Amino acid sequence: MTTVIEPQSGVAFVLQAGQTLTVIDPEGEQVADLIAFALADKAEVLSSGRTLDYASKIYLSTGDLLYSNRSSVMLEITEDDVGRHDFLLAPCSAEMFRKLYGHTEPHRGCFGNLRAALEPHGIVGDQIPTAFNVFMNVPVNGETGTLTVEPPLSKPGDKTRFRAHMDLIIGLTACSAGMSNNFRFKPIHYVIE
Repeated sequence: MTTVIEPQSGVAFVLQAGQTLTVIDPEGEQVADLIAFALADKAEVLSSGRTLDYASKIYLSTGDLLYSNRSSVMLEITEDDVGRHDFLLAPCSAEMFRKLYGHTEPHRGCFGNLRAALEPHGIVGDQIPTAFNVFMNVPVNGETGTLTVEPPLSKPGDKTRFRAHMDLIIGLTACSAGMSNNFRFKPIHYVIE
């Protein structure tokens, strides 16, 4: 069954070891922030640093493993229609909107949406790690290291599938940052099998 995440919102749910999570971009050019916590010990979280270290690359796709801060495999990318995702940038937040764009009454962003969705699971804001930003397109200049945020390469119906290697609590959003979504806020769909 397909579940809809409304634009600029987020959800949290349990994903059991062996289950697959398929994240779908139904309309194209929409980012989904994905974070994970070990169900058995919420201090074990998805780690950008460990994952990129072990992969020796910043662009992850089919066959790549996503590791925890304790070097355990949490998720495996088993199918990927897009091949370009970001694992460098933190979830957008009210503070980020103020600092980068000068918004005085910003949306709470993915960070706020994740915090609210994860609260019933006993997870607080300071525990939220860097997200695996599904479909986010962040080119890196090879000479200067400068990051730019470009429109996602995902087209309507594109998907990325993850297989859980342990029991997890997943946080997932339909991203709230305009620059990440080509300034159009759209839903994200997901399926658990």
